[in-house]
Amino acid sequence: MQLNETKLQEHVVIPKVSRFAKFKRNFMKSWQLYVFLLPALLYFLIFHYVPMYGLQIAFKNFMANQGIWGSPWVGFDHFTRFFNSYYFWRLIKNTILLSLYQLLLFPLPIILALSLNELKNGAFKKWAQTLTYAPHFISVVVVVGMIVIFLDPVNGLVNQIITLFGGDQIRFLDDAGWFRHIFVWSGVWQTLGWSSIIYLAALAGINPELHEAAEVDGASKFQRILHINLPGIFPTIIVLLILNIGSFMSVGFEKVLLLQNSLNSATSDVIQTYVYQAGLLEGQYSFAAAIGLFDSLINIALLITFNYVARKTSNNSLW
Repeated sequence: MQLNETKLQEHVVIPKVSRFAKFKRNFMKSWQLYVFLLPALLYFLIFHYVPMYGLQIAFKNFMANQGIWGSPWVGFDHFTRFFNSYYFWRLIKNTILLSLYQLLLFPLPIILALSLNELKNGAFKKWAQTLTYAPHFISVVVVVGMIVIFLDPVNGLVNQIITLFGGDQIRFLDDAGWFRHIFVWSGVWQTLGWSSIIYLAALAGINPELHEAAEVDGASKFQRILHINLPGIFPTIIVLLILNIGSFMSVGFEKVLLLQNSLNSATSDVIQTYVYQAGLLEGQYSFAAAIGLFDSLINIALLITFNYVARKTSNNSLW
């Protein structure tokens, strides 16, 4: 009897459930969550995916009176023109150096978050957080205005301090050698506190019993940070690092443009400012679209590559 039941089970065919049926079942079970998700999906669809239709002008000689469909195809002519242009290597060099400079300072928000997490004085901790978060809410235009005022060669606070100690006035904004330092460190001042929030949230999720056990074993505060806090937020660090690398070639168009002048253009010319000049100021829409597409493709390639490396080496990735 038992043998017959075993044979019968072997011949029973379990019907496969299609993916659409699974999705329908999950949708009916939690349709409210999909309704909440709908506005975000519509936003990305309307403002990020639909405009991709216009990418074809990068391969056309776009003329406004003929429209996108009516404009003639030119293939990769605009890309070839950009690669052979006089400014190509200068733009690539300046963009990469600025991005690398910013990437080297990636650990600063992590250090700030670890420091704030160890503060025991609640009032001082709130004051420190407010002080570091506040610059994030200042617009880029205001920040650049503050930089111009502070670095003014005659009346600026920085030059006043330099001359007070017997030094010579420095024309910071007119010197190409100072541009990268001004751009990057002013960005650190503006975004450091805000960038640390997500690490503080990750630190709050670490089990406090781990710290209690480490204290019982005689671990110092530094050892607990090194062996409990850092491993606890490591997945968050990897994800944010991948996202930063995914925007490696995007260094902040507005701020570069506002700080840029003819005297510091040797180090301040980046791909985004060149796209603005060629596309909006000179009306070379197809040429500018080709440069922008080239820039985006590099970012996508970097994102996919580093996501793959992170998944293979640390089992942490975006997907």
